[in-house]
Amino acid sequence: MSLTEAQVQSALKELIDPNTGKDFVTSRSAKNIRIDGADVSVDIELGYPAKSQMDHLRRLAIARLRAIPGVGNVSVSVSQKIVSHAVQRGVKLLPGVKNIIAVASGKGGVGKSTTAVNLALALAAEGATVGLLDADIYGPSQPQMLGITGRPESPDGKSLSPMTAYGIQAMSIGFLIDVETPMVWRGPMVTSALEQLLTETRWDDVDYLVIDMPPGTGDIQLTLAQKVPVTGAVIVTTPQDIALLDARKGLKMFEKVGIPILGIVENMSLHTCSKCGHEEHIFGEGGGARMAADYNLDVLGSLPLAMQIREQADSGKPTVVSDPDGRVAEIYRDIARRVAVKIADKAKDMTAKFPSIVVQNT
Repeated sequence: MSLTEAQVQSALKELIDPNTGKDFVTSRSAKNIRIDGADVSVDIELGYPAKSQMDHLRRLAIARLRAIPGVGNVSVSVSQKIVSHAVQRGVKLLPGVKNIIAVASGKGGVGKSTTAVNLALALAAEGATVGLLDADIYGPSQPQMLGITGRPESPDGKSLSPMTAYGIQAMSIGFLIDVETPMVWRGPMVTSALEQLLTETRWDDVDYLVIDMPPGTGDIQLTLAQKVPVTGAVIVTTPQDIALLDARKGLKMFEKVGIPILGIVENMSLHTCSKCGHEEHIFGEGGGARMAADYNLDVLGSLPLAMQIREQADSGKPTVVSDPDGRVAEIYRDIARRVAVKIADKAKDMTAKFPSIVVQNT
């Protein structure tokens, strides 16, 4: 009896992608099923970056297909294709940027910038092209965290080329001013500067642009949320009740402007003493999980209160690149994959597929 495509599809339907929880047929990841006698080959195209997972997924698919009675040689290729997804209504996508992830918090001091830079680096480590915009005009920290010195170039006198570090593109007001110069600006000036940084940077075909948002829910954040084409937001908090109160306000702000929340990252959830190994929940316990349950969201990951995370960011070599095989870098990569999978589940942006209709009086 000759092998049929239905048999191959049936086998792939039983194979669940551990990252998405869906089978490869339902998710339309399995493509180009080719049968030559008893031999079969399949392409699996992921909608999210998963460089560290591809070999494992390929082996899973090969093992499942080899279990089909009468099958001969099996060939499986795994690739990724990241596309633009829908943003809030009435806001156009940025040239050279497919998806924008806003990393926000209701208050400062909860590790938002550290989360943003490690999320960007983790997405890049998984094979995506990534940009990072430091939107904190008053307190830019990404130049130091990425160890970038110097000024961006302007090829045409109007736009800026992003700076690069560890394979990601980056832009910050910190690249343009002296490190000790305070930004004594009112809200409209800050908003204008931020829009210019965002739209006048020559982003080079980035799959994800991570925006390190300023803390709070004021005029700057609201303007950003209304004018910037954001695919989804990540809320960073600590388990502390005070931090959670403010994080809820940040979450509500995004809800009001129609930006979906991708999930919550809980920072400083557990401290392990470096001397005796004693574990302690210094800022409380389970706060992120309770907040996620209240709003029907996922906790994307919980990070420990660890000295090396702070030291590595301060030294210009964040955890994902300074200790890529460590437990904390693994947590950041898990967070990055979960964020990317949630974006891949969203509706695709179809604006480029439709012609522009212009009505003129003749």
